[in-house]
Amino acid sequence: MRALDSNVLVRYLVADDPRQTAVAERIIEECRTADEPLFITVLVLSETVWVLGRVYQQSRIQIVEAVETLLGMDLLRFEHDHLVRRAFDQFRLSKADFPDYLIGEIASAAGCRDTVTFDKALKGSPGFTIL
Repeated sequence: MRALDSNVLVRYLVADDPRQTAVAERIIEECRTADEPLFITVLVLSETVWVLGRVYQQSRIQIVEAVETLLGMDLLRFEHDHLVRRAFDQFRLSKADFPDYLIGEIASAAGCRDTVTFDKALKGSPGFTIL
């Protein structure tokens, strides 16, 4: 198994640099051919979502489509897979940012009764207490 950094995922998703995109696609295809999974950490996925929104100015719909593409790839293995998918489901349907929901899911899985935050976008989200 190999791990991917967010810059490789971003190149793969946005294809904005022909040389780096070709390298990213080649690595992914080599692993697919060798049946070697690629590992995505929660930090890499969070950073990828952030870069798509803040740097590339992608809409929430575009980001949802990109993450759905990644989650649908059998080749990819996600750290805390079930937590990532639950956080993504919340992100898809709500107002706050993906990393916020992921933080909440990881905290809940660790046994925390809630995650305290100043982020008003999380108002009404299960597992969060707004200060």
